[in-house]
Amino acid sequence: METVGRRERKKAQTRQALAEAAMTLFLERGYDNVTVAEIAAAADTALGTVFSHFPDGKESLIFDDGAQRTAALVAAVRDRPSGTTILRALRRFLADRGPFRNDPSVEFRRRTELIVDTPALRGYQLKLWLRGQDALAEAIAAECGRSAGDMDIRALARYVLTVPDLAGAEPDPRAALDVIFDMLEQGWREA
Repeated sequence: METVGRRERKKAQTRQALAEAAMTLFLERGYDNVTVAEIAAAADTALGTVFSHFPDGKESLIFDDGAQRTAALVAAVRDRPSGTTILRALRRFLADRGPFRNDPSVEFRRRTELIVDTPALRGYQLKLWLRGQDALAEAIAAECGRSAGDMDIRALARYVLTVPDLAGAEPDPRAALDVIFDMLEQGWREA
C-alpha cells in the first residue's frame, strides 16, 4: 500500500514539474513558440512522459480537467445563501475567477493574459467550461423544480459557461460580466 502512495506522489510531482516548466516557458516565449520537447527537457523528463501525463496536448499542461471547477459551480447554485437568485450566485462565482477577479496577483494576471491572448488556450479553456454544462443544468433544474432537459435550462447553463470566453477578452472583463448578467437577470428585450 505504501508503494502505491509513493508511485502516486511521484506521478503528481512529475505532473507538477511539467506544468511549471510549461507555464514558465509559455510566459517567457509565448505559447506558440514552445514545443512539447522543450517542456520535457525543461522538466528533465522524456517526451513520452509528457504525453502519458497530458494526452490532450500542450494546452492541457496549464489546466486541470475542470472537474473541480464544475463541482464548485454546482455548489455555487446549490449552496447559495437563502434569498440569492441562481443568476446572482453564478455571477458571484464567476466574478472571482480568471479575468474577472479583483486585484489578482501579478503571476495570476500574467497567466490569465496568456490564456486570453492565445486562441488555442482560450478554445481549450472553453471546452473545459462546457464539460460542466449537464451538471450545471441539473443543478439549476433541481433548484427550480424543473427538468434539466428543458431547453431554457440547458440554454441558460450553456450561456453562463460561455461567459468567461465571451467577456474575458474584453478591455474591462468585469464590466462585460456585469452587462451580461444584468441582461440575463432582466431578461433580454428587443429595443
